[in-house]
Amino acid sequence: MKKTFRLEGLDCANCAAKMERAINELDGVKEATVNFMTTKLVIEGDDDKMPTIISEAEKVVKKIEPDTVMKKA
Repeated sequence: MKKTFRLEGLDCANCAAKMERAINELDGVKEATVNFMTTKLVIEGDDDKMPTIISEAEKVVKKIEPDTVMKKA
């Protein structure tokens, strides 16, 4: 399953790279990419774990850049 999100308020390319690395380490994630220029996050992962992956990804985003909001694209 692949899900796409818009990262509203993302204003740090280094933070985007940190988010990508951390989300890729989450259980069930096959691939996660954060594009700083388009402020898009794409997560590909196990269907049955996707709700947990999304919840954990939101925590990662908030921890790295508290003002960034993850919204469905």
